[in-house]
Amino acid sequence: MLLGELADAMGVSGAEYEVRDLIKEKLADKVDELRTDTLGNLIAYQAGDPALPTLLLSAHMDEVGLMVTKIEKNGLLSFKKVGGIDSRVLASKRVFVGTDKVPGVIGTKAIHLQKPKQRKKAIKAKQLYIDIGAKKRKEAKQLVSIGDTATFATQFSQLGAETVKGKAFDDRVGCAILMNILEKDYDFPLYGVFSVQEEIGLRGARVAAYDMEPDLALVIEGTTAADVPDSEEAQYSTTVGAGPALTVMDRTIISNKQLIKRIVEIAEKEELDYQFRRSTAAGTDAGKIHLLKDGIPTAVVSVPVRYIHSPVSLLSLADYRATEKLVHQFCCSLEKEGFEIERVN
Repeated sequence: MLLGELADAMGVSGAEYEVRDLIKEKLADKVDELRTDTLGNLIAYQAGDPALPTLLLSAHMDEVGLMVTKIEKNGLLSFKKVGGIDSRVLASKRVFVGTDKVPGVIGTKAIHLQKPKQRKKAIKAKQLYIDIGAKKRKEAKQLVSIGDTATFATQFSQLGAETVKGKAFDDRVGCAILMNILEKDYDFPLYGVFSVQEEIGLRGARVAAYDMEPDLALVIEGTTAADVPDSEEAQYSTTVGAGPALTVMDRTIISNKQLIKRIVEIAEKEELDYQFRRSTAAGTDAGKIHLLKDGIPTAVVSVPVRYIHSPVSLLSLADYRATEKLVHQFCCSLEKEGFEIERVN
């Protein structure tokens, strides 16, 4: 399954090589142009009628992870977090380090060696290390280097009939949907951006989209779902299984109202379940894209993901399919109806 291949690939922010190579291989003969810019963004283009609106679709390739910052004398690896990870979920997790995917385990002081006060506090990242089985620094240096990134050694698999688990669904689910959309034929000009370094500041999309000057943009994301027993319903943000989520506002963007209205109309016409994201926290590449030059009307369509930014997350295949169908039908509407932006006088 495409989503599984993408999720299993290693691509911590700034080291998206494996993900990018996988996407390039699969899209090589499916688009009119395919190039990589200096920062590492992968940009696809499908030519179309210039009289129709030019659409930019964006999904980010990078995932949260770790970076090796020091190799200790005893062969253990000190690290820093890359992106927003809760330190409490790290201890005892299996990881792969570097491009050779050296296996390791995140360790900390054993609980019976901790003082009573220490046991009552959450373990901080600086108290953790990666153990790759090396006995000395020299041995560890033969396997890894300072600056190598580490990703969780989580394997994609199915849970029940309509649920899958894996790492990096934020935003490999968006990448999978974008790849499938690019394989379809539309009459309008279409850019597809697989961006880098979203998790550390929405960096790649701003660079990639700067010279495109699209008429409008959609960002396809994997977003937070907190629909678990210890959360009140108002705090769910999104609900797994309730369909694609639309962002009205987050801390980086107020979505274009015309775009949201069009997407809602399409969802209702196609009898697709949809929901509104009920949290204004965090942000996406839309936060940078909509600010470029004169401004680009932008909206965000997301797949709800439970346990996001952790070693293993979960999503509904029904939500995944519905989100792809919603984006596809939006593209079809551009062919039939175009899209006239209401300008501010």
